Amino acid sequence: MVRPGRVYGGVVAATLAVLVAVALLGAWAARREGEAEGVTGTARRTEILADAVVEPALRDGVVAGDPAALDRLDEAIRTQVLGPDIVRTKLWSADGTIVYSDEPRLVGRRFGLDPEEREAIEEGAGGLGTGAENSDLDEPENVYERGRGRLLEVYHPVRTPDGEVLLFETYAPYTLVTDRGAEIWRGFAAIVVVSLVGLVLLLLPIFWRLLGHLRRGRDERELLLQAALDASDAERRRIAATLHDGPVQELAATSYVVSGAASRVAAAGDRDLAGSLAGAADAVRAGIGGLRSLLVDIYPASLDGEGLEQALNDLAAGLRGRDVAVHLDVDTAAAASLDAERAQLVFGVARETLRNAAAHASCSTVTVTLTQVAGAVVLTVADDGRGFDLDAALDRPEPGHFGLRLLIDAAARQGATLDVRTGDLNDPGHPGTTWRLEVPPR
Repeated sequence: MVRPGRVYGGVVAATLAVLVAVALLGAWAARREGEAEGVTGTARRTEILADAVVEPALRDGVVAGDPAALDRLDEAIRTQVLGPDIVRTKLWSADGTIVYSDEPRLVGRRFGLDPEEREAIEEGAGGLGTGAENSDLDEPENVYERGRGRLLEVYHPVRTPDGEVLLFETYAPYTLVTDRGAEIWRGFAAIVVVSLVGLVLLLLPIFWRLLGHLRRGRDERELLLQAALDASDAERRRIAATLHDGPVQELAATSYVVSGAASRVAAAGDRDLAGSLAGAADAVRAGIGGLRSLLVDIYPASLDGEGLEQALNDLAAGLRGRDVAVHLDVDTAAAASLDAERAQLVFGVARETLRNAAAHASCSTVTVTLTQVAGAVVLTVADDGRGFDLDAALDRPEPGHFGLRLLIDAAARQGATLDVRTGDLNDPGHPGTTWRLEVPPR
């Protein structure tokens, strides 16, 4: 049965899954894009400061440590370069000596340059040698930057008035990069959420129409099943009436005639013919008994006349005739509490499950129990035979074998529930099959 709530719940769950997946992928992509943009922006800012502020402030005496030249450079850097976006600056010579830094303790100290930094100096000024990387705070030249958190290191070559190339280096908080990533992600997330919500809103009418088609198909199917059950019931009544009023009555009359003939022939002294006629009368009566058992299987007259309890007794008697031990335990009050329609349902389930046990389960014992639990009437039919593949019987029935699905649907139409538990076909110690029908009170 298609439940709209389950369908809509599935749509919502799928949408949330897509949102989470897109959010994770988007966050990853936004972080990478934000880092790239943040690094590019910081590098561009360093280029501009190097060309527009630092290089014009350079004097030839900077490399030699001239105090006036260093003071001029220091004033330019402290007033126009340092700030929240740049927390440290260094000016390197080609041999790895720090000729200037806003941290005076670094000035004059010599450290090794990375290959990329040496290449930037060799390329010279002009913007082609700019580079950026995460600052390794464990390096000795970065000892005074420790404790400032993650930093982005950007370098750019500058030129003194006499043409000597130096490397100008800035250190920027990495939050510039992460903040840019967060900014891009917020914009991306808003677009994604709005798009997905819009998509869901567009899909809801389609799902609604689809569910409408499914509901109509289900209703039509249930009507067809009900019509099939009604037609089957009517046909059972007709066949039972025809057999009872026709062949059964004629065979009964024939048995009386043959039995009477046997008595007359025996009185005349022809014992051989009398024995043959008596045997024929017994065979006819046995055939009548078989037909009466068949009539009980098809449609018991006792269900309308004597009630559900007697009808179940008749079913049990018919199965006992097939060498199957049937244990019947019927609560009379429970049977009497059912109206005709629900009694017919209980009888139909009992008849089909007993027929299945006799025909397919190869069982030796069947237990039928009818009781009342919390106002509901509960029918239990349990056999000790071989089980069956429940999933296949429900979802992939063999052609013409729709009994289980019909029983479940017939029970559902009257608000009842029919459950089945069956053992493993390949397990010698299987527990057999147990059917449980619960009919709620009205």
